[in-house]
Amino acid sequence: QVQLVESGGGLVQAGGSLRLSCAASGRTFSSFAMGWFRQTPGKEREFVAGITPIRRNVYSADYADSVKGRFTISGDNANNRVYLQLNSLKSEDTATYYCAGRAGLGIESLPQEYAYWGPGTQVTVSS
Repeated sequence: QVQLVESGGGLVQAGGSLRLSCAASGRTFSSFAMGWFRQTPGKEREFVAGITPIRRNVYSADYADSVKGRFTISGDNANNRVYLQLNSLKSEDTATYYCAGRAGLGIESLPQEYAYWGPGTQVTVSS
């Protein structure tokens, strides 16, 4: 079993930045693809970014078009963590952000492909 927990959410003004962190338990991090999703009330959970390790310090990443160029996902195998750097935040980025993991190295954009989820961290962007 894998346990995930997010941190780093908060209230920021439009144009500001946040860094979200996801701490994963166990040694399985290096063989898991990890993703960040977000969800607002009344909407389905939305893929934001994903990352998978290729080698010890080499990763492959994918982003939703809505965040490409503004958000950056990164991984730290040594500390079993995944990060999401949020820059140039917009009010539409307001959501609960979830860290997710799946067995295997392929990044998937569908929530159903991920078996492990954190409880989420709230990001609120004021206009």
